[in-house]
Amino acid sequence: MCFLKPAEEGKKMPDNTSNHLAGEKSPYLRQHAHNPVDWYPWGPDALARARDEDKPILLSIGYSTCHWCHVMAHESFNNKTIAALMNRHFICIKLDREERPDLDKIYVTAVSAMTGSAGWPLNVFLTPDGHPFYGGTYFPPRALPGAPSWPDVLQTIADHWADPERKGRLVSSGNNVTATLREHLTWTNASGASDENLPHLALRRLRTAFDAENGGFGRAPKFPSPSLLQFIMAYQQIGTDDPPEASAPTVRHMIIHTLDAMATGGIFDHLGGGFHRYATDATWHVPHFEKMLYDNGQLLSVYLQGYRMTGNEAYADVARRIADYILRDLRHPAGGFFSAEDADSLPAGAPREAEKKEGAYFTWRLAEIDALLGEDSAIFSHHFGLRPEGNAIYDPHHEFDGLNILHQVHSIAATADHCQRAPEEVDALLKRATESLLAARYQRPHPHRDEKILVSWNGLAISGLAQAYQTLNDKRYLDGARQASDFILDRLYDAPRGILHHSWCDGQSRVLGMADDYVFLAQAFLDLYASDYQVHWLTKAIQFTEAAVDQFYDADMGGFFMTGRDHDEALILRVKEDGDSVVPSASGVAAVNLLRLARLTGREDFQGMADRTIASGLARMQDHPEAAPYMLLAHLMRKSPLIQIAVAGKWDHPTTQAMIDTARRMATDGRALAWIENDAHRQRAAREMPFVERAVSREDRPTAYVCIDRSCRDPLQSVSALAALLANPSAP
Repeated sequence: MCFLKPAEEGKKMPDNTSNHLAGEKSPYLRQHAHNPVDWYPWGPDALARARDEDKPILLSIGYSTCHWCHVMAHESFNNKTIAALMNRHFICIKLDREERPDLDKIYVTAVSAMTGSAGWPLNVFLTPDGHPFYGGTYFPPRALPGAPSWPDVLQTIADHWADPERKGRLVSSGNNVTATLREHLTWTNASGASDENLPHLALRRLRTAFDAENGGFGRAPKFPSPSLLQFIMAYQQIGTDDPPEASAPTVRHMIIHTLDAMATGGIFDHLGGGFHRYATDATWHVPHFEKMLYDNGQLLSVYLQGYRMTGNEAYADVARRIADYILRDLRHPAGGFFSAEDADSLPAGAPREAEKKEGAYFTWRLAEIDALLGEDSAIFSHHFGLRPEGNAIYDPHHEFDGLNILHQVHSIAATADHCQRAPEEVDALLKRATESLLAARYQRPHPHRDEKILVSWNGLAISGLAQAYQTLNDKRYLDGARQASDFILDRLYDAPRGILHHSWCDGQSRVLGMADDYVFLAQAFLDLYASDYQVHWLTKAIQFTEAAVDQFYDADMGGFFMTGRDHDEALILRVKEDGDSVVPSASGVAAVNLLRLARLTGREDFQGMADRTIASGLARMQDHPEAAPYMLLAHLMRKSPLIQIAVAGKWDHPTTQAMIDTARRMATDGRALAWIENDAHRQRAAREMPFVERAVSREDRPTAYVCIDRSCRDPLQSVSALAALLANPSAP
């Protein structure tokens, strides 16, 4: 939740001192470089000092756009008295969770196991060997009902550590927590085959959790959950299920209602495009205003898929506005994509030393709208539900008194009827007004932007942009995806040594790449190949998949560890994720990649690793399969027919384009599609994809070659014939 008032935790202290973070590149660590806390970055210096001095480690984890991280920094980490207490008794380490998701996964899971919940800021106490024995999230500087103060927590742990008997219990507790983590996070207990009915069980669970009134799943706070939506849309296409009870929502209804609710709600930025992090209420109206690259990259794919499924142009418009937001506001001049934008910013006209406010950049007083739009304001305000007193119904801390959050209360047709105008006239007015307000908003102080570039999140955005080109035929999106890929390969990949790095900031690559960096990037290359069918993208997808297998694949149990064997000797264990979080698990994405590559290349080793990963991952998810939607998607794909399609013909021929579009439509079943331009192209492609060897343009006309479950059909030169075959692939 994001309601307290943050300050600039990165401001220098009066004595202008700095700690061990001063030379770091992470925007989050730099924010804390001038705290009076003697912060260290994670590394051998801090860990060696903890062992040498036999002091517990205080590991504090957050990220630069985290509101409550700002709050605790302002209240406690900038307080000299509290900082002195921290420095006296602990070795204090600051960690950017986005820079080191491997460490974050270990310790956020530990705190969740110890307390029943976890989040950020995450404050966890470790033995000098890194074993967690106590932790929590935000602690206030003074005790509140049900919440001890941060100084009391520090002093209590320090007193326990100073007493040999109680210290022994803390060390024993840390060892026990680590043992539990090892069992939970390394898949050492996965056995047996997964239940073939798990997708159906997951659907039943999701029907129960579905919010029939507001869309989405569960109650407030309401998250977009793109992995869930991708699984449900794949299920709509290729799943089979008994008809639900009459009162249960259909799969299609759950998809459409949720996409509509999110797109019209305040969680969507109706001026600048893109989605905010989550809604604090059940109706999607009041967001936490932070914007994340990973959310928008995934939601771009979701809305494109929704458009392909329904033909609803509103979804295509949302997708365009997400893609345009990414290219406009999150793009490095050389092509890579930045990580996030903060929820907090200075109110317009406020002095630089003023406190930042949640949503100040995005919210409006009605008088401002009236002044900017004039006579158009009444129609705009009716459409978006604006009020003189403000419209944030869910606002328990009164952060938004007098302020309005744009959310589409009335459709264009309903607004036109209310105002007695033609719908076309209202639509043009709203577009005009949106442009005016966006221009005015750009004059406000902008939120902080985290300019760290992460390979994994860039992979998600590249995939979304590549799919946007495939679906919307706007070359800007393909160009953006290509340039981001070139940025990653130029700045974060050491080609001679075959080493991919995880993050880049201010000209430096930091931290060895993890499994999600390799597999999300391989997915991006597969989506780029599916955009322009240039073989070098497929070659790169194979290259990075093979590298992921070499470094992260568990040949004994299946699945992919987050980190390589030589990643960091201080890690207390190698994590293997089974469920999806805000991004899908590396194992889930790797399974889908391996299936796609197996269908394109015919390689049985890829198929075997996909099968083993799916089986071992889902075997652990028997009781809650809905927690691993991407693995379920892979499971559905594995059960779908093997369909290989090669279209041979000139790229700019209308029939070629129509055939490719027909084959692409709703292709979540993992069908393999290739385009062949000429003999030279066919020969290059056939080295990776043997099924294209016979694909030649007959009589200089575009020709489609289709093989289904290793049985090849007669060549087709009619779009309608191709559509009929793909609509019923089991027909003789």
